[in-house]
Amino acid sequence: MKKSTLVLSFLMLISIITTFAQVSHSGYKIANKIHLDGDGGWDYLTMDVATSRLYISHGTIVQILDVNEKKVVGTIPDTKGVHGIALASDLNKGFISNGKDTSVTVFDLKTIQVITKIKVTGNNPDAILYDPFSHRVFTFNGRSSNSTVIDAKSNKVIGTIVLPGKPEFSVTDGNGKIYVNIEDKSQVCWINPMTLIVEKTWSVAPGEEPSGLAIDIKDHRLFAVCGNKLMIVLDADNGKVVSKLTIGDRVDGVSYDPALKRIYSSNGEGTMTVVQEENKDTFKVLENFPTQKGAKTITINPKTHKLYLSTAEFDATPAATTENPRPRPPVKPNTFIILEIEPM
Repeated sequence: MKKSTLVLSFLMLISIITTFAQVSHSGYKIANKIHLDGDGGWDYLTMDVATSRLYISHGTIVQILDVNEKKVVGTIPDTKGVHGIALASDLNKGFISNGKDTSVTVFDLKTIQVITKIKVTGNNPDAILYDPFSHRVFTFNGRSSNSTVIDAKSNKVIGTIVLPGKPEFSVTDGNGKIYVNIEDKSQVCWINPMTLIVEKTWSVAPGEEPSGLAIDIKDHRLFAVCGNKLMIVLDADNGKVVSKLTIGDRVDGVSYDPALKRIYSSNGEGTMTVVQEENKDTFKVLENFPTQKGAKTITINPKTHKLYLSTAEFDATPAATTENPRPRPPVKPNTFIILEIEPM
């Protein structure tokens, strides 16, 4: 065999080994599948790092899971159409958005007892955020394109913010700026939590229909995950698009790990896209980690670097009808689980 042929064969072998290693190796594993009783839909998850408690929206209740013991330690009932849970640890309060009865449930973080219910000034409160800078809670009302503002200390509604379209997830920088995705307009709004004014509205193009939103507070970067399988990275100061990355299909949530400098999108198709932030302007996709179909919402424990996603098993999708042209597959009873994913 000629020397050039030997060299070429050797290079091809190295390429095959490298490719196999990239395909077969994953930096993550599903450490646990934690079964929770009950049926019904699910939405946002919220992690309380200080107490190792995971707050889980599930049907008409919020279940509270001790992630160390892997057991439910409390349940908050009567949260009709529950979407999100916001925690005000400095006030020992939690706030739950209830989409079907347009209310917010306020509860005590220590006793898990309901304190009161607050009627919001819009329709279908979805995402909910506690802003420690202003000590205010913001509900983002999906069907009325506005935000209800609640004084977290007094539990009183103090204002309403008109938004340019249907709001989705929101984040705070903890220093006087709140950001929220506007799904139907493919935009992000920057809100002043003190004046309750929309200061700026930016496009996320080429992203479309943004849902989940995360923030790198240190480097002033926003991560908007979009329905057309893109993660858009924006400068949180001026709205400039810094990067775009391809992610999985049917995304809904996204989380950021400030220590590892990684962003995770939860894709309902059954994958989790892992993106590495190499510096504030450079990002790359590391992998699409297999999760489970329907696992579209996500949260992270930045202390342990573990990720949590909720989902269940599904039956076959029924045939389309005139009354229901886009049927969804029904959830199998008593199959709701929390996926606990950890780096290896």
